[in-house]
Amino acid sequence: MASNPRRRLAEVEKRKAASAADPAEYARGVLRAEAAAIEQLCARIDGDFSEAVERILACSGRVVVTGMGKPGFIAQKISATFASTGTPSLFLHPAEALHGDLGRLVPGDLVLALSNSGETEEILRLLPALKRLGAPIIAVTGGQKSSLAAASDVVLEIGPVPEACPLGLAPTTSTVALLALGDALAMTVLHRRGFSPEQFAELHPAGALGRRLLRVREVMRTGAANPTVSEDTSLRETAAVMSTVGRPGAASVVDDSGKLVGIFTDGDLRRLVQQDDVDFTRSVSAVMGRNPRTVGPDDLAVTAAEILREGQIDQLPVVDPAGRPVGLLDVQDLLSARLLG
Repeated sequence: MASNPRRRLAEVEKRKAASAADPAEYARGVLRAEAAAIEQLCARIDGDFSEAVERILACSGRVVVTGMGKPGFIAQKISATFASTGTPSLFLHPAEALHGDLGRLVPGDLVLALSNSGETEEILRLLPALKRLGAPIIAVTGGQKSSLAAASDVVLEIGPVPEACPLGLAPTTSTVALLALGDALAMTVLHRRGFSPEQFAELHPAGALGRRLLRVREVMRTGAANPTVSEDTSLRETAAVMSTVGRPGAASVVDDSGKLVGIFTDGDLRRLVQQDDVDFTRSVSAVMGRNPRTVGPDDLAVTAAEILREGQIDQLPVVDPAGRPVGLLDVQDLLSARLLG
């Protein structure tokens, strides 16, 4: 960045002229500057970064992320990333912390402080209190020669990155670099933890991945909502059992040992009516569907959805390892879980 005011003014005017002539090219220049800020971070990943990772992995409390102004918004995002990937975390506003929110910290917490200059007043005023509380401090800042860096246990540098702002004032490349380094830290911690897709899904139950990793037991119907009859039950009794629970319009049929031998659905009943072949005194075993497709309670719900889709069926018995029906899946259950479109 030019330090001479006249040179700075000339540069501003030059960039304004370029913007007026070709706004798209000017925007590309901003993106190139921000990309370069991230690229140069690769050379800064060193032993300090590894130490920061180890300290976070050893943290028995939460990773408390703080920052003021634009870095504060980046700090909120980094904290959210940690929290959603298996590392308990919260954002602490440094100004509010000076007025009581410091009480959010508990023993075992670690502080991740973001400040490009390393001289942010609100953060510097927090440092003595953080020291008294015994919270380790990891600084993410422009360089080693700042008050924040001097007071921190570990320093992660983003380096002297010129802002993409033509005035050299609005945080642009610096906040991009802070975010990228924070993401690199969170993802390295995730990798070291061996954080699995299943664990991710547990923290994102409403997300697409969470839905894909739902287990059958989480959406199946059980108890009274899982009609079960013996194979010698009359068709009349079977229809009565099915009607008492509404949907699903199906009953699992079991033998004397309780193992599934068939399924009778409202679709089967409609077909008998259309064929004028309804004898309600017959046993359900005479008209049930034999050898139905099944799933286990620990199978993925998406697997069950695919079976329903391929077989063009609406109900699917859920059986335990011994072949006993423990639940029933209805197509409506999977539609509600947004597993069928």
